[in-house]
Amino acid sequence: MEEYVLPIVFFVLIGAVIGVMLTFASKVLRVETDERQEKINNALPGANCGGCGYSGCAAYAQAVVSGEAEPNLCRPGGAAVTEEICSVMGIEAKPAERETAFVRCNGSCSATKDKFVYIGSHSCAAVEKFYNGTGECRSRCHGFGDCAAVCPNGCISIINGVATVDPTDCIGCGKCVRICPNSLITLVKESDRYMVMCRSEDKGKETRAICKNGCIACGLCARKCPSGAITLSNNHAVIDQTKCSGCGKCAQVCPVGCIVRLPECNLPAEERGRNDVYGEGEVKKIG
Repeated sequence: MEEYVLPIVFFVLIGAVIGVMLTFASKVLRVETDERQEKINNALPGANCGGCGYSGCAAYAQAVVSGEAEPNLCRPGGAAVTEEICSVMGIEAKPAERETAFVRCNGSCSATKDKFVYIGSHSCAAVEKFYNGTGECRSRCHGFGDCAAVCPNGCISIINGVATVDPTDCIGCGKCVRICPNSLITLVKESDRYMVMCRSEDKGKETRAICKNGCIACGLCARKCPSGAITLSNNHAVIDQTKCSGCGKCAQVCPVGCIVRLPECNLPAEERGRNDVYGEGEVKKIG
């Protein structure tokens, strides 16, 4: 009988000692966590989109609690999540201005041509490795829809060879911005008025030859802008939204129609209804 009892008692004692040691270690080595972090993490939508600038919702919650991040950076959650975070933190809620994605390319199939036939992987990233894509314009939208594939709300579609964003349901997560190989997609704010739908760095003569909708860097928009919001950089116009008054003179004088008024839902309520910049498949020239 002893040959059975002694081993059992021995292992029970060893288990008890280990249990005591683990309990002691858990008390001594325990990392104190702020309960606010868990509350904020639970309030976040769990999209882990990275639009806040952090790797995921948990990392953002930790950054908010530590004071490294503002409480209004969660674009998918919007004002409701911001208010909840501020309530947890005991601070006044200041919702961030809504942002939506915008594609800076007007090089539709009817405006520019391909220089070769591509039969490889149906991907913008893949075709970019072949002489900067199939198009004569090296800066154009490839139109294979890598951005549409990563959009969590299905807001992006390919129309006439160019990615087009429906801002109605866009949460501004920025996934499309990060995946575009030509950096054509940017986030615009509700207060932004006009955008240049071209990022070509070719000289005006070259751009005119390969895309009838491309910015030719003529400078008319810059000269007509009363607030000095437009400059020419890398052979295309750039609008400083902090200076833009929204007068629309730049769009009126643009000879190729590549300066457009932002979509209705990106405008303040009092300015909605003036112009609808989207036509069927292409962007209309304003003016």
